[in-house]
Amino acid sequence: MRNKVVVLDFGSTTCQQVAQRIRDLGIISEVVDHRISAKEIAADTSIKALVLSGSPKSVYWPETYNADTAIYTLGLPILGICYGMQLLARDFGGEVKAAKVAEQGDRQVFITQSNRLNQGFKAKMDFCMRHNDEVTRLPKGFINWAHTVDCPNAAMADESRNIYAVQFHPEVSSDDNAELFFSNFLFNICKLETERDMATFAANQISKIQQKVQDKKVLCAISGGVDSSVVAALLHKAIGDNLLCMFVDHGLLRTGEAATVMQTFNDNWGFNVIKVDAAARFLDKLRGVSEPEEKRKIIGHEFIKVFEEEVKKFTDIAFLAQGTIFPDIIESGTLDNKTVKTHHNVGGLPEALNFELIEPLKYLYKNEVRALGIQLGLPESLVNRQPFPGPGLAVRCLGEVTKVKLEILKAADMIVREEIEEADIKEAWQYFAVLPDIKSVGVNAGERSYGQTVIVRAVESNNAMAATWVKIPYEVLKRISTRITTEVAGVNRVVYDITDKPPGTIEWE
Repeated sequence: MRNKVVVLDFGSTTCQQVAQRIRDLGIISEVVDHRISAKEIAADTSIKALVLSGSPKSVYWPETYNADTAIYTLGLPILGICYGMQLLARDFGGEVKAAKVAEQGDRQVFITQSNRLNQGFKAKMDFCMRHNDEVTRLPKGFINWAHTVDCPNAAMADESRNIYAVQFHPEVSSDDNAELFFSNFLFNICKLETERDMATFAANQISKIQQKVQDKKVLCAISGGVDSSVVAALLHKAIGDNLLCMFVDHGLLRTGEAATVMQTFNDNWGFNVIKVDAAARFLDKLRGVSEPEEKRKIIGHEFIKVFEEEVKKFTDIAFLAQGTIFPDIIESGTLDNKTVKTHHNVGGLPEALNFELIEPLKYLYKNEVRALGIQLGLPESLVNRQPFPGPGLAVRCLGEVTKVKLEILKAADMIVREEIEEADIKEAWQYFAVLPDIKSVGVNAGERSYGQTVIVRAVESNNAMAATWVKIPYEVLKRISTRITTEVAGVNRVVYDITDKPPGTIEWE
């Protein structure tokens, strides 16, 4: 291994996303605990640069996250992002205080001085800001090279020591801006050469799975979605017929989806797939439950119960494989990150199941999973399929989940998907219908009606950690609205969600 960039994790939800941006450019990147010592870093000659990530903490708190200051003497290029910039400023004698304006979301960053990190930047660039503190006095030897309307010191650099820092988050900004930013750091400053690809990742994972599993059997939970399909394909490459797939139909899938899953895996690919029809029991468990987190946990627990029951039918299974990816882990809460929403496939397994967990994708983002799927030979129609939440339509049916509400939601969702796909809106990465737990007054055949509202959601994203709402043409929105209010009984109003992530999430629950 010749080149590796180490990202020090200070608890940011986007720490792994920084590593992903680096990997996207063909450089190996590893996330390590912020407490790693300078001695450990120096001992690994493959490490060519350091990135100090963001954090939910403040550098001036008594109990905060610190780095071994000896890392600054190693002579490696260093990039500080958000908290990383504040930490560098503090450690080198600058000053950090609470910001007068806590910026959140996209901001125009004004570039005031050229350096090796901002080569190719325009005078004004859009980057994402997420900070409550700011650098109020630069350390000696550092120059300020960017600002926003509310943040005077949005970037700093000491080019003589190859230390650069920014207050903004390039990792969650637009793909073009992010690629330019990290390319400059990796190639202009660090002078690295690309060497990572998904073929290598696939080969490494297949080898690891074979070494771990040997001649034992693995049960893989599949949903028909991208993540679990890629895991199944990876396992099949590694262990062949020792893979057993189980598809739990919880009744919360989109119209016709269960049949498609079985046809794809059993008939087309020749996988050994067992289908468990559990729709009635899931709906029964969700009766009377409205709180989003409680719904997610109920679904997760019920999945485990189904597996516990089904696994008893087999005596030779040693492992369970899941399609957990890194956004699932982040949103379910890691380090000091607060839980955004619980994912049913995060948090380990109960001891009663008595087998080990295999999660080969758990440090990948969605775009990396898709690239891996193509590498494994999966069809693009499946690999590029829009994401679908593990709890299914339960998190798009707000309030209590009932059979009647699910029927309305499924019909509306199909119309949304049909119209957006017919219009060939390529930037729509994920698009669906949401059924809120509200009704509104309308007019039907000249008479007053009191019907359901349907929310249409369509977003553009690369990895699900950040998303921008899609500007669907008005004529397409009108067709969607007309069809839903005409074809779906009980619906008299359609609205369109124009919220980015952040501050919202892609799903409503």
